[in-house]
Amino acid sequence: MQEIERKFLVTSNDFKEQASKKTLFIQAYLNTHPERTIRIRISGEQAFMTIKGKSSENGLSRFEWEKEISIEDARELLKLCEPGKIEKYRYLIQVGDHMYEVDEFLEDNEGLTLAEIELESEEEKFEKPDWIGEEVTGNLDYYNSNLIAKPYKNWNS
Repeated sequence: MQEIERKFLVTSNDFKEQASKKTLFIQAYLNTHPERTIRIRISGEQAFMTIKGKSSENGLSRFEWEKEISIEDARELLKLCEPGKIEKYRYLIQVGDHMYEVDEFLEDNEGLTLAEIELESEEEKFEKPDWIGEEVTGNLDYYNSNLIAKPYKNWNS
């Protein structure tokens, strides 16, 4: 139940040529308290409720609990979420022994593309493809829950 994850900016669209899967995600938050978030997500033909705890000091790990729920329940719960939602395409790309999840954001966050990789330990080595840029692990601006409150399109204003 402990999630260890690193997050990077993506510098080009080259990852799309390597993607094995592309799925539309719609997600929003029932709660965005600093100690925990409760997310509702529709991912293709599946839906999930996820609770995440506060990130570690270095931003690499945090508690995560996730359960699949019905699409109908997710749609009803999304109606309760404020102030808005995130829509993005998620691409899956195998690089060496690891799977990268690359999120290409839409609507108010269009222009932002992030790659995440989940690891077994904080010290685990992994291959970085050439389309990976600056690491933003632990930078709260790039948390999906914060991208709803302060969308990418408003960062320069």
